[in-house]
Amino acid sequence: MSFPMILGVILAVYVFNCLKILNEYERAVIFRLGRILTKPKGPGFVLVLFPIDRMVRVDMRTITLDVPPQDVITKDNVSVKVNAVVYYRAIDPNRAIIEVEDFHFATSQISQTSLRSTLGRVTLDDLLSERESINAELQDIIDKATDPWGVKVSHVEIKHVDLPQEMQRAMARQAEAERERRAKVISAQGEYEASEKLAMAAEVLQKQPMSLQMRYLQTLMDMSTEKSSVVVFPLPLELLRWMDRPGK
Repeated sequence: MSFPMILGVILAVYVFNCLKILNEYERAVIFRLGRILTKPKGPGFVLVLFPIDRMVRVDMRTITLDVPPQDVITKDNVSVKVNAVVYYRAIDPNRAIIEVEDFHFATSQISQTSLRSTLGRVTLDDLLSERESINAELQDIIDKATDPWGVKVSHVEIKHVDLPQEMQRAMARQAEAERERRAKVISAQGEYEASEKLAMAAEVLQKQPMSLQMRYLQTLMDMSTEKSSVVVFPLPLELLRWMDRPGK
């Protein structure tokens, strides 16, 4: 084999090794003699001139970060364990590579510290009831911290709040007391409405004395339908009034 053929084979192998294939969701950050090229490459074929070029692949897809449980002391001094999930993606591959050593690890760390500091400023009741506002605040804080790295945080969601057993029992007692309070309020409201209706009925009976006698008869009819040995004799109210007169 002649020298030009050998040289051609070496050149073909070199060019073949210099060709890199990038997927649709990938971008390549190329360093040429230590300096970054102005624009990321990809997708498709990318020519990397070895050894003067160095390529770093950057995944442009949204990444799901599971923040491990963090020990948090709320504003009202309750110790809880809280974990969360963060969705983020690299929108500027150049900055994601040159501004921070590992943007995945950096995003994880800033998410953990932001989770602890933010939840430390809210009470337990707000943590359990105001999830949407806390999630939005966490997203804004983490997104501002990762923006110089070319990383965009799209969503943050608190997954689980682990309460101590003592706090769970205290909240159960509080909920039971609240239900009892509502039951007493409803019962008192029913008594009040019933008293109003009875007062209205008394006014009607006072205007029509015979209506009270009809109520007596209705009561006797209701009692007669039941199997009972008790005999009830109604006493006319006029007799009671006659006995109450002075000098009878």
